[in-house]
Amino acid sequence: MADAHEQSQEHAHKGSNRIQVSSSKKPMFFYVNLAKRLLAEQGEIHLSALGMAVSTMVSIAEILKKDGLVVETRVSTCMDLLGGEDGRRPVQKAKMEILLKKADNFDELIATEKERQGAEGAAAHQEEEDGEEDGAEAEEE
Repeated sequence: MADAHEQSQEHAHKGSNRIQVSSSKKPMFFYVNLAKRLLAEQGEIHLSALGMAVSTMVSIAEILKKDGLVVETRVSTCMDLLGGEDGRRPVQKAKMEILLKKADNFDELIATEKERQGAEGAAAHQEEEDGEEDGAEAEEE
């Protein structure tokens, strides 16, 4: 398997469909939304995580599966040897990768989600305007 430096280089390539999940750098729903965007663009994604981030990655995959957006096509696990530079001892970390491809009805589900979000946003905006009008009427009295 590739070492951590090679993986981060691979993730940095433009158009990559690999998501390196961290348990501390970004909130989980950042990764969920990123996965949706990459699925729409590329049709499949590779989720990858080390150590404590594995549970976060599994949660991301399960959210996408529960919503009917993806089909799991492969799961792999291994132990990666990390570190060992500057006289330090290398450390073994659990690594897991999940390959997901978009479900047949992915585009339809995403369109429905966007419509719902648009309707909710319009309703919230209308409530805001109604509240401002009520406040202006109260000032006139």
